Amino acid sequence: MKRKEFLKKSVFLGAGSMFLPTLSGYSTVSNSASNQINIGAIGINGMGWGNVQKALQVPGVKLVAVCDVDENVIKRRLNSKEGKSIKNKVKIYSDYRKMLEQMDIDVVYIGTPDHWHALMMINAAAAGKHIYVEKPIGNSIGECEAMVEAQKRYGNIIQVGQWQRSSTHFQDAMSFVHSGKLGPIRTVKVFCYQGWMRPQPKVADTPVPKGIDYESWLGPAPKVPFNASRFHFHFRWFWDYAGGLMTDWGVHLLDYALIGMKASLPKTIVGLGGQFAYPDLSQETPDTLTTLYEFDKFNLVWDSAMGIDNGSYGRDHGIAFVGNYGTLVVDRSGWEIIEEKRSENKVLLPLQKKSNNGHRDHQKNFIQAIRENRPEILTCNVQDAAHVAKVAQMGNISFKTNQKLSWDANNNKFSDSRVNDKYLMKDYHNGYKLPT
Repeated sequence: MKRKEFLKKSVFLGAGSMFLPTLSGYSTVSNSASNQINIGAIGINGMGWGNVQKALQVPGVKLVAVCDVDENVIKRRLNSKEGKSIKNKVKIYSDYRKMLEQMDIDVVYIGTPDHWHALMMINAAAAGKHIYVEKPIGNSIGECEAMVEAQKRYGNIIQVGQWQRSSTHFQDAMSFVHSGKLGPIRTVKVFCYQGWMRPQPKVADTPVPKGIDYESWLGPAPKVPFNASRFHFHFRWFWDYAGGLMTDWGVHLLDYALIGMKASLPKTIVGLGGQFAYPDLSQETPDTLTTLYEFDKFNLVWDSAMGIDNGSYGRDHGIAFVGNYGTLVVDRSGWEIIEEKRSENKVLLPLQKKSNNGHRDHQKNFIQAIRENRPEILTCNVQDAAHVAKVAQMGNISFKTNQKLSWDANNNKFSDSRVNDKYLMKDYHNGYKLPT
């Protein structure tokens, strides 16, 4: 069956009150590198706008539509230095479902809060669009799995915003890890100390500011009064919308820990932490978290802290592979090897600095995959992104349940059925349902 015919037969998913657009918007992008690719962006306050700017650096890419529930954000972006040249050339939407009906859009960029990623990606896939969706791919293990199934069903080319996968020095570091020159690796340490990130002060609820469609911002999340300390960037610190540093930075860093060790899913997970540094600020997720993941032949340690920069090895973030002959440490600036002095097999390497712009090259890789119709060349496909997002979610679930969890790989769920019932899938509210 041809792809268009297949989409027409399978688009009517059970979506509650969610509108699934017709397939009239589906367009085929030719293999020619000179062929224009039209993109529409949903959520342009933060990384959504940054992704678009990097995409527009790829020849033949044009922004034709923007969508945001905050018209103040749209005005600010289109009046910015980058936006002035396209201000009168793009269509503006507040409802992403209407944007998906625009016939000339080939690719949809999703840069919304995490709790919207699954619905938007699945709806865009059903509409026949190629998709770039921000990380973490889903806000629950169940959402991650649904997004993988949607990509399989519709066959779209989908890139996830874990752009470190397009950074050459990270790839070089993994090649060294895989070479065996570090000797047996017993521990992988993943650390994330972010001094610039901290929750906002607690403030009173207020009426919704002018220009914001707050009900649409909440979407499938529970209805709560508007509060400035939960909105825009700071949605990250509330469980209804995201998962704190563990999912915000964790999917970047845990990703390379899993790649380096060629690891699947952990056997057991223990997450310990709390609101130790800022108990009086507005947050639900922990500002300090240590999680231990048990794998067959090594342990993985996640260590995160908000508001301070003094992480391990003199860095504020990174991944350390601790081997018998040396320790390889890699972060966004480069990688190096610290020798194990007691080892007879001396391994030492000074800092190998980064050599490319991973964020920009992530977009180039995505556009190339579309033009050549080769999803296999994507540097971060849906399946890979779901894998690491599930590991990050496992750490948060252990923290929230305050217990050591065991993962049943044969049945793809936790051994404790009570944990599965409560945490594998987020509850959807306000008439929204996740398509199945």
